[in-house]
Amino acid sequence: VQLQASGGGLVQPGGSLRLSCAASGLAFSNYGMGWFRQAPGKEREFVATITRAGGTIYYADSVKGRFTIARDNAKSTLYLEMNSLKPEDTGVYYCAAKTLGGIIINPSTADYWGQGTQVTVSS
Repeated sequence: VQLQASGGGLVQPGGSLRLSCAASGLAFSNYGMGWFRQAPGKEREFVATITRAGGTIYYADSVKGRFTIARDNAKSTLYLEMNSLKPEDTGVYYCAAKTLGGIIINPSTADYWGQGTQVTVSS
């Protein structure tokens, strides 16, 4: 199983980025997916999650209204559209997969992790 996250970078406050997570080696449409982030010196925290068919979506309060999670099961790819970025959004962003298609809010319940992509929001 491989989850390849990409799309991170350096962006100014108020800017936008779109992260992608390409999955291989698993039946993507059977897995719930999520995005997490980790800032230096902090624990990994939940950002957003989506069930296998996209019928249920949850966001952390800190990103609600600014971030959008989506998935394309035909392409085995998860996305995170990030708008109105703030310096506190800085961190390494990870995608995660969970069997049985459910949501992932507690990182300890994820079965697979991607390698992470760095997002830096700074002027």
